Amino acid sequence: MTAVSALIKRNVKLFFKDKGMFFTALITPMILLVLYATFLGDVYRDSFTMNLPQEISLSEGLLDGLVGSQLVSSLLAVSCVTIAFCSNFLMVQDKANGTIKDLRISPVKPSLLALSYYISTLLSTLLICYTATGICMVYMAAVGWYLSLADVLLLLLDVLLLVLFGTALSSIINMFLSSQGHISAVGTIVSSGYGFVCGAYMPISSFGEGLQKVISFLPGTYGTSLVRNHAMQGALAEMQKQGIPAAAIDELKDALDCNLYFFGSQVSVPVMYLILGVTVAVLIGVYVLMNAMKRKND
Repeated sequence: MTAVSALIKRNVKLFFKDKGMFFTALITPMILLVLYATFLGDVYRDSFTMNLPQEISLSEGLLDGLVGSQLVSSLLAVSCVTIAFCSNFLMVQDKANGTIKDLRISPVKPSLLALSYYISTLLSTLLICYTATGICMVYMAAVGWYLSLADVLLLLLDVLLLVLFGTALSSIINMFLSSQGHISAVGTIVSSGYGFVCGAYMPISSFGEGLQKVISFLPGTYGTSLVRNHAMQGALAEMQKQGIPAAAIDELKDALDCNLYFFGSQVSVPVMYLILGVTVAVLIGVYVLMNAMKRKND
């Protein structure tokens, strides 16, 4: 394991030393937060007011808290996966510049080499994502803080699971990439497309019925819902304290994807955790298997 530790340290150092990869990964959540607050804030605000009965009104502070928590949940749901892809591009760069050949002729087993890439990507991504989470919490404190300690801890757990998911997914995809052009293409596709298919940019409830059923098979959807549930739990609970009917809050949860449905049946939060956890385990298993098969072919 000494060799694995050395490789992990090497990969982490190279990632943070590469200003292009590091600053792209670090600045992305900040830029998204500014863009979300600037352009999506009013859209989210309107969606709250439109989905509540006309006779019900929310205080300005609570409305700001709801908007802020939805913005933060969308940002974290996307960033945990897209940053994992940025962090994992070191694997592809090693192929592109020929470094991987030197590593493969060393005494380190291919399986341990693959493990070092996964763990180093996981550590780098977690560091950036937890930093982004801290920034998001500062933002939520500024616009309206309604989170309990339990909500914060669960939100940190959600970030961890999504980073595990994003790292495993990017590890599998990056095994097929071997050039800077591939990096740019995949980075663009993931950055622009993932937010839509996971329900972060637009609630799944706003899509057509057929598309909703297709998206319900994607594990990232449940990761987004987990983050949204725990980021918005405090604000939704405050709505109930202010006398908003439970039926109106349930309708709002449906519109925001806090409540998800799989072919008409509501998916509970524990089941969402189970889906995401099993998906992570399966993806890691596929990654290990692919490396084992590659070793045999080599």
